[in-house]
Amino acid sequence: MRTATSFVARALLPWLVVGAAGCMAPRFGASPAAQLEAYAAPTMMAAGYPAPTPGEPEMNTEAYSHIVENDMLRVADSPLSTFSIDVDTASYSNVRRFLDEGSLPPPDAVRIEELVNYFDYDYPQPQGKEPFSVSTEVGPSPWHAGNRLVHIGLQGRAIAPAAVPPRNLVFLLDVSGSMDDPRKLPLVTSSLDMLVAELRPEDHVSLVVYAGASGVVLEPTAGDHKEQIRSALARLHAGGSTNGGAGIELAYALASKHFDPKAINRVILATDGDFNVGVSDEGSLVRLIEAERQKGIFLTVLGFGTGNVKDSTMEKLADHGNGNYAYIDSLAEAKKVLVTQAGGTLVTIAKDVKIQVEFNPATVRAYRLIGYENRVLAARDFNDDKKDAGEIGAGHSVTALYELEPAGAAGGAPGEVDPLKYQADRALTTAAAGGALLTVKLRYKEPDADQSVGPLAFEVKDSDHALAATSADFRFSAAVASYGMLLRKSKHLGAVGWADAATLADGALGADAQGYRRDFVRLLAKAQKLAGGTATLAN
Repeated sequence: MRTATSFVARALLPWLVVGAAGCMAPRFGASPAAQLEAYAAPTMMAAGYPAPTPGEPEMNTEAYSHIVENDMLRVADSPLSTFSIDVDTASYSNVRRFLDEGSLPPPDAVRIEELVNYFDYDYPQPQGKEPFSVSTEVGPSPWHAGNRLVHIGLQGRAIAPAAVPPRNLVFLLDVSGSMDDPRKLPLVTSSLDMLVAELRPEDHVSLVVYAGASGVVLEPTAGDHKEQIRSALARLHAGGSTNGGAGIELAYALASKHFDPKAINRVILATDGDFNVGVSDEGSLVRLIEAERQKGIFLTVLGFGTGNVKDSTMEKLADHGNGNYAYIDSLAEAKKVLVTQAGGTLVTIAKDVKIQVEFNPATVRAYRLIGYENRVLAARDFNDDKKDAGEIGAGHSVTALYELEPAGAAGGAPGEVDPLKYQADRALTTAAAGGALLTVKLRYKEPDADQSVGPLAFEVKDSDHALAATSADFRFSAAVASYGMLLRKSKHLGAVGWADAATLADGALGADAQGYRRDFVRLLAKAQKLAGGTATLAN
């Protein structure tokens, strides 16, 4: 890598500021609390960066994949629902960014499963050999009288800090001109500094940057050489165009050269997603990332900034890289992702995790999976070990919600097909007479395995609990799903409005040690006001 390193001195001078006069503020020596305070919205401009020129319009090129909401499906026609789990949380913090800036988000920026999965739930730690526990709960649907809501929760096994394997991390940082904004490169480097503070001597960090050209700024450096790592971060300066493809190739080459089979080998990409020069088509990038994941090098994608967020690209790269995608809108969010939840962000405990739910036609007429639209799989994919799916990190939780129409309900939803002329409903088995609503099946692979474990099966029966008697987690997840459907103007909301969602959330805050649920109530009130309703703030 000597050639690549010397290349930096010649080709990357436009993006490097040498010495203590680097553009970082607050200083890296400050405590995390001081950094959080210095970057707390809306005072980021006070950190020594020029504010945007008043009256100068900003070109908005943000891109989101179109989402077509899941519909109610008749059990007689589609008895199986299969999907890949998702632990990404980018949509929640990105939506928060829109609301805090005074506007409602585009509907396609709202991925309901990522809103729900932003929060921790009181699921038990796994007790057996499996890497995660499974919890289920059934109660009334808040959206349609008579319907049922099924809450399915997975809890990944937590790992003690001392048991975390060595970390071989390659920071791949976008230093192109589009990152020249206080909410982008300066926030990137300050965020990563919080991760650097947690490194141990057995950990190693490399630093690759890309703009019009790519280069290695820091060869693999032990985690106890923190000042050396921080110095490399502090010298970065944004400028030039973006060659994201070349940067990724170089980062993976560096990760491969120093690959440790006993370590966590991961590339951490920090960008606004503006891949506009070089190998930029998604197909080529995805094939590269898929090939590297087969070698055991996974990818985490951190999105930053506003105006040109390529959300669809970043989500796809993380999904295919056996990693996760988070959007960082503040140092508080960086601390959550890179420090508080570092185990889940960096340590994979199960990969290619798939869920398949079989519904009992004797008790369920129709069902709807809430969210996970871009994670839906064909029924046959459940048993296909070649089919990629999502990963669970240490300590991560995953939540999925289904709304059910009980058997015997009138039904007749818009768009429902007529009964078939040439085939009747399937004959019921003896198991259908047992009264269960559904059976949840799961398959997963160990992080270094190619064959799945499973299926694990869990039968779920109905309950007679009123909504008020369900758990706080059940009610809070329903409130978050309502918030997502309100933002998307979903046709599945029924009579539920902003005030109903606020009441449901406010009564289900639980312990809320980090204050995330309380802040959700604040965001819900802000969204209600922006949508033209009357804000309802919790006391």
